[in-house]
Amino acid sequence: MAAGPAVTTADGSEDARPAWMERPKLPTRIGKGFALVVICLLVTVPFLVVLSTSLASPEEVTENGGWVLFPTEPTLRAYEEILSGGTVTRALLVSVGVTIGGTLVSLVTTVALAYALSRPHFSLRRPLLLMVLFTFLFPPAMLPSYLIVKNLGLLDSYWALVLPVAVNVFNLVVLRGFFQGLPEELYDAARIDGAGELRTLVQVVLPLSKAVIAVVGLFYAVGYWNSFFHAVLYLDDSTKWPLQAVLQTVITKGQALGGNAGSIGDVASTSPQTLQMATVVIATVPILIVYPFVQRYFTKGVLTGAIKS
Repeated sequence: MAAGPAVTTADGSEDARPAWMERPKLPTRIGKGFALVVICLLVTVPFLVVLSTSLASPEEVTENGGWVLFPTEPTLRAYEEILSGGTVTRALLVSVGVTIGGTLVSLVTTVALAYALSRPHFSLRRPLLLMVLFTFLFPPAMLPSYLIVKNLGLLDSYWALVLPVAVNVFNLVVLRGFFQGLPEELYDAARIDGAGELRTLVQVVLPLSKAVIAVVGLFYAVGYWNSFFHAVLYLDDSTKWPLQAVLQTVITKGQALGGNAGSIGDVASTSPQTLQMATVVIATVPILIVYPFVQRYFTKGVLTGAIKS
């Protein structure tokens, strides 16, 4: 294969680079920069409108037809109302509890199953892997899932939001691939030292798997935080609904729940549109806060876990 054109370095020497490693030409760089700016605007402007509307006064929201880009007199009245112990406050606590508890349950079960499926001496490795991959190709329908949850006595219980989705096949395959990619000498050394499988997993494998576990944990946390359908399906008591289920009801019905009684806010003090947008912000910000802390693990964790499966 012919090498690319020679590139002159800073010290005057020539460096032959492949075609795909050449510095992009000026029009290409301008086009990429323009595309990046457009994508950033498409992402940030709608969120800025939502945030600004949640901070705007009722009069300003009415004057601008329901949407405000730059509020002249920003106020936190909408957030004070919906976080004053009403429906949104209760739903927020439920979402936090389900997200933290569900993520822990999912990580423990997924790590344990992935480690078992990665060990060649595990006799049930192949049939279990086939069963797992079968559920990935043919996911259960809504009615069978509901009947299973009902027969297990999990209806109207928070376990119904966790156990049916405790193990995600994609996350399991990523973790299994990462465990298989670890040097076999590490496992041999642990066995020579007299360590069992549990001790090997805890003291040898997990310390080397922080990146991939952080990525998988974020995937699970985002899934639990954004889930609303299971709550609507399995929880008959709407007071147990998580934030996303309440938000879905708020948006589809065009009403905002706030205040201690959980009723529609007084339009004279806070408009329903402002309360709706404040609810959207509260449902979005927690994940935005957590994401930067695990962003640096994304490329390393996903690629190293997906190389070998």
